[in-house]
Amino acid sequence: MKARLAFGVSMGIKFDYYLVDEITAVGDANFKRKCQAVFKERLQGSDVIMVSHSTSTIRAYCQCGIVLENGKLTYYDRVEGAIEAHSENMKRQ
Repeated sequence: MKARLAFGVSMGIKFDYYLVDEITAVGDANFKRKCQAVFKERLQGSDVIMVSHSTSTIRAYCQCGIVLENGKLTYYDRVEGAIEAHSENMKRQ
């Protein structure tokens, strides 16, 4: 319930940038659909910095990406490049 309240409050204020950590991870399916609709509407006039373990979520919201590995950040112009690099890093572990 705290996560739902926090999301509702944050969507009540228009920001230039949203910092999001696993936005779609809480709530039932109906709540998730509502969150996605409101958030996509907000992103019409804002940008997002998102952290997620869900590649489908990253693909849905992001155009570029940054991968952090061993204290080093690597920027990728294409989100697919970031996803591929992350996948390769996970295979090595």
